[in-house]
Amino acid sequence: MGVEFQPRDYNKTGKETSATWPPPLVLGLQPAALVDHVAKVDLFLLSEISGKPGGSFPVTAEELKCILSEVNTHILSSHDNSSSSKTMAGGSVANTIRGLAAGFGVNCGIIGACGDDEEGRLFRTNMSSYKVDLSRLRLKSGPTAQCVCLVDERGNRTMRPCLSDAVKVKANELKKEDFRGSKWLVVRYAIFNLDIIQAAIQMAKEEGLSVSLDLASFEMVRNFRLPLLQLLESRNIDLCFANEDEAIELLRGEEDAKEDANYEVALEFLSKYCKWAVVTLGSSGCLAKNGKEVVRVPATGKKEAIDATGAGDLFAGGFLYGLMKGLSLEECCKIGSCSGGSVIRSLGGEVTRENWQWMYKQMQNKGLTVPDSANSDF
Repeated sequence: MGVEFQPRDYNKTGKETSATWPPPLVLGLQPAALVDHVAKVDLFLLSEISGKPGGSFPVTAEELKCILSEVNTHILSSHDNSSSSKTMAGGSVANTIRGLAAGFGVNCGIIGACGDDEEGRLFRTNMSSYKVDLSRLRLKSGPTAQCVCLVDERGNRTMRPCLSDAVKVKANELKKEDFRGSKWLVVRYAIFNLDIIQAAIQMAKEEGLSVSLDLASFEMVRNFRLPLLQLLESRNIDLCFANEDEAIELLRGEEDAKEDANYEVALEFLSKYCKWAVVTLGSSGCLAKNGKEVVRVPATGKKEAIDATGAGDLFAGGFLYGLMKGLSLEECCKIGSCSGGSVIRSLGGEVTRENWQWMYKQMQNKGLTVPDSANSDF
């Protein structure tokens, strides 16, 4: 079952105290902790590694080691003297949770497992530095998942994850106490985690939580559409995020949508099952629906994009923050747009201090109230 970390609390100086944290307002389910190795590299390296450039293809531990050994000799220099390579806690859910904690001051926690290796220690250190509650993160014997994220000069990503032997939390290890007192559960669709996802959603609903689901990738939707539809049809998903490709892929197989499949039709389809449905459109912004209300909001910061890693994850965090504050659908989308725009200004899914300040300025320019954390030293 693994060892669970004890909850931690901090005083105003940032030092731990003996008091127990209150339950996180937002819980993220990431069954396997993940460490991202992000680097901006030349096209030669991309042509040398297995698989076509772009997309995500799993690799073995030996292949991962080989790619990492080649990265340093193929790194592109940065025009603004910023780092061209970074290693950080990764994974879609971790990106969202870390963003909510760091940029919006939301009390967040994560459910999952990490290995007793250097990568596991890095994941814990990185997430806890933003005061993310790790009391539901199981420490297990074995390797922590890793992913190499290679970014070319145009900002296109090539991802090579190594997940096969990584430790992860199991469905029968989840407890209702993990969810008690929280308000939201953040989940990313993945067929290899389906039993864990279903168990977590069931417990979350029994404890009165709302559930946010991200559709992960168009390949995941295409190849495992039926289980996803069953998840949506359960009516247990309150909020669903999809990018344009995922949204359109979801419609394939729907007889009444084959001829005119587009993101607007997909939004309508998602809204039949979810209270809030959001389709992100990259540099074209987003489209969202709640009840009969539909809004469209342009993207923020698209001209300054360096790396799109985490854009959707940070958008989701900003949107969730707006919902928790009781803001309008349009305001939620605007905050999501500012948050998503903040992460694409540098490498990786972790927003820098300078880019959080950039986001707060964008929020002010749009007439939005910045979070209290804008004045804190995170």
